[in-house]
Amino acid sequence: MSPPSATATESHTNGNSHPGTQNGSSEPSVTAPLEPGLNTQQAKVQMPKFPSPPKFEDKYEEREYLKGRLAAAFRIFGKFGFDEGVAGHITLRDPVDPTTFWVNPFGVAFSLIKVSDLIQVDHKGQVIAGGPVKLLNTAAFMIHSAIHEARPDVLCAAHSHSIYGRSFCALGRTLDIITQDACSFHNDHALYESFNGIVLAEKEGKDIAAALGNNKAALLQNHGLLTVGQTVEAAVFWFLSLEKCCHAQLMADAAAGGRGGETAKIGEQEAAYTYKAIGTPLAGWFSAKPMFDVIHEETQGAYLK
Repeated sequence: MSPPSATATESHTNGNSHPGTQNGSSEPSVTAPLEPGLNTQQAKVQMPKFPSPPKFEDKYEEREYLKGRLAAAFRIFGKFGFDEGVAGHITLRDPVDPTTFWVNPFGVAFSLIKVSDLIQVDHKGQVIAGGPVKLLNTAAFMIHSAIHEARPDVLCAAHSHSIYGRSFCALGRTLDIITQDACSFHNDHALYESFNGIVLAEKEGKDIAAALGNNKAALLQNHGLLTVGQTVEAAVFWFLSLEKCCHAQLMADAAAGGRGGETAKIGEQEAAYTYKAIGTPLAGWFSAKPMFDVIHEETQGAYLK
């Protein structure tokens, strides 16, 4: 089944005329520009209405639901091995008081986190509510507070020291668009070209937020991956997808280099078209749904306690 926005259209022009063009011109079908002979009407498929994130009238009810999704997100990170000692953090902007956010307590394993463990932090870095362990990772506050302040659209931000992400970040470069999945990050990820040790200073947190800009992801040089989303699910999916894209490029670059060549890059038009199908906020939310369903089944909802 295609992603939620798979029927999004965009006009493209090239110099080749083929049976898939419209009105005999050189402009390809806006619905399926890479499918010669397939016109707009034929390309349309009858899709059921896709689900979407739930909406709440009661902000306190919304808070409890989102805290459950955040706890599940940590279980997913633990399942995929994104924990590295006590490093790594995911934050959720509080819907009741948007100047505060919820985060994992410092030193509690991702795979054990429950809703009742989460801590609420204000804009001064004070823990104002939450579970029995009220230790706050200073780096988590410096990075995430700056992002939540700079990006009102961001509900959730995720950062961890995943193995392929931090390996790729040692190269000091952005991704090449060499796979369909990488198209999710086409013109939508940035490089933070600095490393000054553990982020303990307010200025570096703000610098990271500035480097992220309006993108969904940033590669922190010599450090690791950072992703953001309008939903918890999207932020989590972008992180997992970016980690796998880093892994794929590391392997592809090594294989191509060993043969004295280089990887084949996806063209600008094709990458932009594919982004509209798999790189949107709704696509990120929907793509994460299976992972959240699995973690709920595997834990029997233990993270909700």
